[in-house]
Amino acid sequence: MFHLNISKSTLQRLPLYLNYLKSVRDKYVNISATIIADALKLNDVQVRKDLASVSSSGKPKVGYVTEDLIKELEDFLGYNTVNNAIIVGAGKLGKALMGYSGFKEYGLNILMAFDSDPKVIDEAERIMPIEKLPEFCRKMNIKIGIITVPAQNAQEVCDLLVESGVLAIWNFAPVHLRVPEDILVQNENMAAALAVLSNHLAEKLK
Repeated sequence: MFHLNISKSTLQRLPLYLNYLKSVRDKYVNISATIIADALKLNDVQVRKDLASVSSSGKPKVGYVTEDLIKELEDFLGYNTVNNAIIVGAGKLGKALMGYSGFKEYGLNILMAFDSDPKVIDEAERIMPIEKLPEFCRKMNIKIGIITVPAQNAQEVCDLLVESGVLAIWNFAPVHLRVPEDILVQNENMAAALAVLSNHLAEKLK
């Protein structure tokens, strides 16, 4: 699932291209990087370069076969390969993520949540005590961990996930995590996203 020869910024743009292509698959049999760039308000040179990293099927003056490019992007992003994951933190956010069925479309299957609060433990609801996490990860060969605990507990949880064999962490806690070089961390910083939205709105309302 990791591509060492492609930048993180390119990886973040590829799902945008894929979503757009799926929305116009009935409109375009063939599609060019320029059309994609114009629709997404991106630089066409950058789009062309990004697509070249996952596909060699584009042709001058013809572009890409839309369905073929969709498949190439899905294969490259691992959407056709199911990756099992776990969540640590069975609060409102953790439960909401567990209940979101759309992840399966992107190849992510959340098997279980773990929590340290005995009051929320319910294995029938797929919530297990945190003590069982290492054994579960090793038994199920879990490589993706999702952190939805408070900031003060996030590093401890991160260390436990790494010790349990997890290689990629999706972090929703508002804190910088210290991890070994071979561990990938994707941060979802809601405060930063809100700051961008608020700043944009303030500029528009001047």
